[in-house]
Amino acid sequence: MSQPKKRKHESGGGGGEGGEGAEEEDGGEREAAVPRPRRSRRERDQLYYQCYSDVSVHEEMIADRVRTDAYRLGILRNWAALRGKTVLDVGAGTGILSIFCAQAGARRVYAVEASDIWQQAREVVRLNGLEDRVHILPGPVETVELPEQVDAIVSEWMGYGLLHESMLSSVLHARTKWLKEGGLLLPASAELFVAPISDQMLELRLSFWSQMKQLYGVDMSCLESFATRCLMGHSEIVVQGLSGEDVLARPQCFAQLELARAGLEQELEAGVGGRFRFSSYGSAHMHGFAIWFQVTFPRGDSEKPLVLSTSPFHPVTHWKQALLYLNEPVQVEQDTDISGEITLLPSQDNHRHLRVLLRYKVGDQEEKTKDFAMED
Repeated sequence: MSQPKKRKHESGGGGGEGGEGAEEEDGGEREAAVPRPRRSRRERDQLYYQCYSDVSVHEEMIADRVRTDAYRLGILRNWAALRGKTVLDVGAGTGILSIFCAQAGARRVYAVEASDIWQQAREVVRLNGLEDRVHILPGPVETVELPEQVDAIVSEWMGYGLLHESMLSSVLHARTKWLKEGGLLLPASAELFVAPISDQMLELRLSFWSQMKQLYGVDMSCLESFATRCLMGHSEIVVQGLSGEDVLARPQCFAQLELARAGLEQELEAGVGGRFRFSSYGSAHMHGFAIWFQVTFPRGDSEKPLVLSTSPFHPVTHWKQALLYLNEPVQVEQDTDISGEITLLPSQDNHRHLRVLLRYKVGDQEEKTKDFAMED
């Protein structure tokens, strides 16, 4: 089942004691794994919607002050464009963004929500005395019918690594079908960034086994290579918060998405990405790459646009960063050349799951590739 973007996505590196390769206690052979039946697109969508019926998911989103304050301010700054206008909220959840739009002066807000949380959203709207202006519409935005075209669309569609969950396609569908020409999109654009990293927490875990002789008089250093295989030798995208100290070179933007751009849907299906080239800051173990994003709201009545960033150099958000580990650490020195290409695209098995194709070269080493996935 596709995990909601708001829930912590743990690394599934496998291994550990009793993990892969361990023998059964009774000496018997393991039974062959039974392949899971392939679900239809509709079934996968239904499972995805069900995840958002859990109040904990919405608690985590709203408790993220960076995220919620950015949306509130981004909406209120555009009061002049929203006053007396109609708004479509795609994936309204508990309805808080719809209420922000009403507070900014919107005449009517259509809050579309596919999960059962729409029932709680209706209660929230009623509690705030906005039943006449905020209309809750249950169902996917692809099937819901509105009584009119709208002047603006608001949506918090971003997943881990920006594109996990593929909710942006729903926003683009709504834009094409329901947004008036020249209408407002909140947010209006997104940018993806990448940087090489030295993960200090991972470094401690890898060196843990070499410290056991000093601590307990038992040499367990032979397990360091096993730990490396378990923690790095997998193909999962790991969601984890970093600090700026973990970043080994100046971050680079590798993709820009303008939500009003025609043909963006086809670009997402084909894969968005770009090339990169870094010069490392100094001597360190490079463990992989981190990707993150920022979204930008229209300027409104402010001198400059409002940016919601998930960078490790900014306050942490529930999105954290998406980490792509190499199979093993690579030593880099001052000004080591790091180059390659990165592409984000939907998984072939589940259109809502994120897949990342990475091609990279570090210093004089040969070029390598690695295929990552964020799944259940």
